[in-house]
Amino acid sequence: MIFVTVGTQGRFDRLIRAIDAWAGARGRTEVFAQTGPSSFTPQYIQVAAFLSASEFRQRVESASLVIAHAGMGSIITALELGKQIIVMPRRADLGEHRNDHQIATARRFAEQGRIIAVANEQELSERLDQVQTLHTAERPNIQVSSNLIGTIRTFIETHRVYLEDRDVRF
Repeated sequence: MIFVTVGTQGRFDRLIRAIDAWAGARGRTEVFAQTGPSSFTPQYIQVAAFLSASEFRQRVESASLVIAHAGMGSIITALELGKQIIVMPRRADLGEHRNDHQIATARRFAEQGRIIAVANEQELSERLDQVQTLHTAERPNIQVSSNLIGTIRTFIETHRVYLEDRDVRF
């Protein structure tokens, strides 16, 4: 199962449209997306606007692949559970966020080799096709220290407003 998440802070219809089109073109039915307050109604994938924290974690745990916006919670959860993740950041110039910190976040994690970052819908589709041809044994085994994850979560929660107000880039 492929699990897609856009977080809870707003619409990210560009990502949901791209995934729905990809799934429809390839006859993929095992895609589930948490869409947030989307105005788009997908035709080919299963969706829920919001999930509880436990439902979210269960979806990530059972996924063979996670696709997400560049939200720290989504990235950290996927890494913590050793899941391969493709990240397409929200863009301010498209009205998807108030600044481009998600682009910086995705770039930083990609530079470390922890995620696959894509810039647009076409690149997302191409990377999905590549990832789906890999055998499970070829997928990277990403392990992240639970201590590191806890420290990052605490820092973000403690400093969220301060960081967002100052457009801090990760």
